[in-house]
Amino acid sequence: MTKVAAVQYPPVYYDLAKCLERAVEIIEEAASDGIECLVFSEAWLSGYPILVWNNLPENGFGGLSDIYRRMFENSVDLSKDDLKPVCYAAREHGIVVVIGINERESEMSASTLYNTMVIVDATGEILNVHRKVMPTNPERMVWGFGDASGINVVETAVGRVGGLLCWENYMPLARAAVYAQNVEIYCAPTAAENNVWHAAMQLVGREGSCFVVGVAPTVERSDIPKDLPSYAEYAGDDGWVAGGNGIICDPMGDVIAGPMPQKKGFLTADIDVGQVREARRAFDVMGHYSRPDIFQLSVNKSKLSPVKFEREN
Repeated sequence: MTKVAAVQYPPVYYDLAKCLERAVEIIEEAASDGIECLVFSEAWLSGYPILVWNNLPENGFGGLSDIYRRMFENSVDLSKDDLKPVCYAAREHGIVVVIGINERESEMSASTLYNTMVIVDATGEILNVHRKVMPTNPERMVWGFGDASGINVVETAVGRVGGLLCWENYMPLARAAVYAQNVEIYCAPTAAENNVWHAAMQLVGREGSCFVVGVAPTVERSDIPKDLPSYAEYAGDDGWVAGGNGIICDPMGDVIAGPMPQKKGFLTADIDVGQVREARRAFDVMGHYSRPDIFQLSVNKSKLSPVKFEREN
């Protein structure tokens, strides 16, 4: 059995150093609870831009530049080992960590940010980096477009781990690209937390005959810097901005943990990846049920590269 968990703790918004410290503390706490695979929410490091949903064109983009500047200044540059504290903690405690980050473009002096999911093995090695291929609605004002080079399922200490970010999980062909790689633990960091999202997670579990861990940001108004634009407009009477509402499903699509709305902590489940094989005996979407004589999937895994400028002599 493997103990997996969705992280329902808030980040330290737009403070990379302190947010990394909190991530390490969370990993340490998870280890003490016997957790072997930890899934953080979308853009957890260092904060999903919840406020962007109110800074729309019809509202004059109020404060969006300030929000973006703070995001950029506290984003992760993987080429500079910014994620090293998380990798060290994963290795020290033997935990597989799946974490959403705001990633800074490092291939040239650009200012593009990406919504990225990183898989760190229990050895501390970064096994995969996936940039969200289609930021959702106003997210396109702060994040660039990723590519399919990171849509990979990787062998980890707890089994074959992969997944997609938020509404990518509503894209049938993207899901198929993950299923085709024999995923056992499907991770879905997200900003969605409604009943439709939970139904989608159950569909992914049954469709892919895999375990699914989905979790959104868990944030109260007090967790967001008070000097951010539109701060006062985000929270109900109970003070919650985003309620986490994590869910864990099994390979038959049944909910085995959660939903857990408006509660901080870990949502955990003990899983047996052997159940994946049992479920696929009857329905293997990319195996005996796939009908490749009728249906075929083509995925362009080429990595998008920034434009290169050369000076003429």
